[in-house]
This record gives sequence, C-alpha cells and structure tokens, in this order.
Amino acid sequence: MKILLLFAALTPLWSCGQTPNYVKDNYEKREAYIPMRDGKRLYTAIYSPKDHSQRWPFLMERTPYSAGPYGDTLYRGSLGPGRRLMEGKFIFVYQDVRGRFMSEGDFQEMTPGINNKTGTQTDESSDTWDTIDWLLKNVQGNNGRVGLWGISYPGFYASASLPEAHPAIKAVSPQAPVTDEFIGDDANHNGAFFLLDNFDFDNFFDVPRPQPVKSYDHTLFRAEISDAYKFFLDLGPLKNTNNPEYFNHKGKIWDEYLGHSTYDSYWQARNIRTHLKNIRPAVLVVGGWFDAEDMFGALRTYEAIEQQTPRNDNHLIMGPWTHGAWAGRTWNRFGPLDFGVNVNERYHEIESGFFNHYLKDSAAAPLAEATVFETGSNQWKEYASWPPADAKPVKYLLQPKGGLATSGQTPEGFDEYVSDPANPVPYIDGVHGGRDNQYIVNDQRFAAQRPDVLSWQTPSLEAPVTVTGRLKADIFLASTGTDADLIVKLIDVMPDSAGYQQLVRADVFRCKFRNSYEKPEPLVPGKVARIAFDMNEIAHTFKKGHRIMVQVQSSWFPLVDRNPQTFVNIPTCDASDFKKATIRIYHDAAHPSGVVLPVLQ
Repeated sequence: MKILLLFAALTPLWSCGQTPNYVKDNYEKREAYIPMRDGKRLYTAIYSPKDHSQRWPFLMERTPYSAGPYGDTLYRGSLGPGRRLMEGKFIFVYQDVRGRFMSEGDFQEMTPGINNKTGTQTDESSDTWDTIDWLLKNVQGNNGRVGLWGISYPGFYASASLPEAHPAIKAVSPQAPVTDEFIGDDANHNGAFFLLDNFDFDNFFDVPRPQPVKSYDHTLFRAEISDAYKFFLDLGPLKNTNNPEYFNHKGKIWDEYLGHSTYDSYWQARNIRTHLKNIRPAVLVVGGWFDAEDMFGALRTYEAIEQQTPRNDNHLIMGPWTHGAWAGRTWNRFGPLDFGVNVNERYHEIESGFFNHYLKDSAAAPLAEATVFETGSNQWKEYASWPPADAKPVKYLLQPKGGLATSGQTPEGFDEYVSDPANPVPYIDGVHGGRDNQYIVNDQRFAAQRPDVLSWQTPSLEAPVTVTGRLKADIFLASTGTDADLIVKLIDVMPDSAGYQQLVRADVFRCKFRNSYEKPEPLVPGKVARIAFDMNEIAHTFKKGHRIMVQVQSSWFPLVDRNPQTFVNIPTCDASDFKKATIRIYHDAAHPSGVVLPVLQ
C-alpha cells in the first residue's frame, strides 16, 4: 500500500549502515517556502553539497509523506534514492506537496491534471514547474538540470511532472507510481474495491489538516485487528465502515472512494495515463513483480508513454521486488523464493547511471528498452521492446477433469461451485491482522482444497515454458446471481514438497463491468457471459517437471470487499443483499475458457 513510503520518505531502506552524520558533514541544508502561481507556498528542504568545486544538478522528490525533518539544524539520515547518488553529489530537494504537512493549500487525492492551464490554474505539473523555476533562480551552484524520482505516491508526483514539463527537467524515474486507482492500482482492480489495504491506509492518511502541521499525530479511529478475516466479516456491508466507531464520514478520501463505485469522472480525472503525451525528459519506470500495490502503475505508465510518445527515451525495469524493495541495500530472497544473488546491485548501477548520464553527462552503458528479472530461472533479461516481440500468445484451455492444455475441447462441459458471501475464500492461509504481502507468492493448496475454488493443470512439463509479457483471462461464466467476482490465478506447481502451488500472477474482475467500467450491467441468471480481461505482465519460466495451473474463485477476502452477488451499489447495500450463488465455468467448443499466455519462442 502507499503506506510504505510514509516511513521510506523519512528513512530510506538503503540507509542502514550509513556513516553517522554523513549528510550533515557533506551537505548544507536550507528551508524555503516556494510561492506557486496562485499564491500558495510549498515547504521545500534543499540540501546542497559543501563541495563548491563545480555546479551540481538538482534531484528532487515531491511527497505527501513529509519532506522533514523540519528545522534548519535537523538533517535527514540519508539523501536521494540510493547511496551511490548521495555520495556522487546532487542538490537534493524534498517538497511537501500542496495541502500536506507544512505546505499551504488544499490536498486532493491524485490531483487531476489540467491541460492547457491558464492564469492561476494549478495541478502537480504546474507546481513542479513553479518550484523548479524558483530553484534555478535562487539556489547557487546549480548546473541548470533537474531530475525527479519517487516511489508509490511520490511516484505519481514524478509522473505528474512529465506533462508540459519544465525544460530544465532532463530525467524522471516514476517508481511503482500510483496511476489509475479504479482499473488496477491501490483503490480498485477492475472495479473491485481493495478493502483491507485502504481501510488501514485511509485511517491515518485521511486525517483532516486545517493548517500546516509538522506531524499528523493521530488516526481517525482506533481498531485493534488481530484477525482481519474475522474483523471484516463481522463488520458486514461496506457502508458499516462509516459507523461512528470507524470513519464516521470524517474521511474525505474514504467517502470519495465509496461515493464513486463506477469509472466516472472522479476516477477518470485521476488517471495520469491520458496526460503522458509529448513527453520530453528521459524516463526510467521501475516496478516489482511482487508489488501488491502498484505493479499495474509501473507497467501501464511505461506503456502509456510508449503509445503516446513513441520517440521518448523511455525505459522499464521490473525485478522480483515487493513495493519499493529495490530501494534497499540487498534483496536476494522473498518468502519461499531464493534468487541466488543480490538483485539490487544491478538495479542501483542502472539507476545511478541513468541520473548521472542525463544530469551530469557521465558516460553510461547503453540502457536496454526493458530490463526484467525472469523468475523461475532467476536471471536478468534485456529486451529491445516490451513486451518482447518474439513472445507469442498461446491459449491454455480449461479441460474436463481438471486438465489444462493448448488444444482440445469437448462438445459440452462445465464445472461449478457455490460462492457464499458468508464464507468467502481468504486471500491467504492462516490468521493475519494486516495484509501479508507474501500472499502474492503464497502456496495456494489451502485454496485448492475448498469446494468453492476450481483448479485445472497441465501434465508435468516435458520442457521448460517461458512466459514473458501480458496475460489475458478469457472465461465463460454463468451465475444464479446478478453479479459476481472472478478471481483468476496462474500457478507454478512444483514437483516436490507435495506439489507446492506457487502463485505467479492473480487478479480480480467485477463481472458487472464486463462491457463497460462506466456503465455496469447485471448478469442474467443462468445465461453465459464472457469475462475477458487483461492481467499484469509476468516474466517467468515454468521448469521441466513442473505443472502450469489455473485456479478460479469468486472471493478473495478481505483483500477485496465481498461482492453481494446481486446487482446493487455495493458501498450502500444492506446485509440482506448478500446471497449465495452457484457459479458455472464453461469449457467446451462454444465456450473455450482459458488463459492466454505470452510464450517466448
């Protein structure tokens, strides 16, 4: 969730082991309140190298998570996105975005961009422009070049600097950037609300701020949650989150989320992708294959720039990371996975080389269009295009008796299960108070044993299968209800450990949005509906002797809120609207359900 960067902004993950007082010994700090074109002032901390032997470029992060510590004599423990860059000397700039912490103005969730602004109109692009214009004129010893970076929510502000960018901006790195919160980032995936993360995040982030503050010292409410599954099941319908003991309509963003349950103008205005046109600065987009928050944001930001500014100097890095884990000094394993190497070493070389090249004219090795870590085989790969041109779509078809194959369909066939909102499928095994981000690689045998989860798998592979690129689910479904959720999982079944089922990729789709995110339509009970949707990319090798498995279910709780399985407005519905439904998954010649995998030839 975006919550990670609250802490990372203050103490970067790579700073452990840093020489005490390094920043104070090598940098001079200055604080300023920089005026914007509408008269509001944004708090900005400026750290300039004490080395005045040459002019230095700016490297800036704009954040809603505090640009502190506040006070000329109080220094950050480390600077920039990595030690190499801090020791290489830049003028590091941190800024509280409008309406957060010590900056003036009113905060907006993912401030909508404004094209062709006039007069005193502002958005994050203009605030960045006005900041840079002031810095160039008022900070001595700069070389006239600016780079920006940010992870998660600060990643959004990095992306938002790109449209109509100030000419001094030469290099920008949006890292796990929040990008489209209805289709695939923090708030919703394909219209399905991510309850667990947002309930926790908005409790602290949504605290009202009537005036600038150095610290948000409380949350909206206290909730002691030792078993999240039981807590949210007992809580009942989504509207109960506004009971007096919880948000109680004190959360502005929370009410906005619940008040916009379709892809209406609220969400569309906050989709930064539509503004990523005519981009001039070089771009390095970074994301993680195990990022449970903004994997979509990284992949779709890179894609949007490629499609709308095809000649931009745009690059993608995807590694085996959770949210922001590339900022750490080391990363050689995650959960049950051992990568056999510290994958962050190569990343930090690329990141520092990118900024040094564009901001200091330093020589750097040519950067591949896409640099991705291939899981399963555990190796870095470079591609001239993303997805790679020689990855071909192969449809793995659901078969009778739990089979999965690239050909063959019976004249008739379906499997079914009863989906009960009172007994939803948990997103992970065991008891957890908060979201366990290892669910994204977790063993799925706990789910496969349930009667409301269906599985299909190939025989043991006679040769490795490398899947690199965008996945697509294509499922023919019928329900006795008028709405349903469809969760599709791609799983690597190991030949040892009694068939460990490692989750490789999964996502949810709210079926009423099958034809339009803007205008939902009920399912017709008993009538087959095609639910086809894109899933995020992968780069994974299923080794010889392994099996490829597809699982399907209709709840993923409490990661995702429960679907009542009736066609209602979920944020306002009642407990009586929740109904059991029988879900049929068809797999015959007329309904070729399956998953399309981009197989590398």
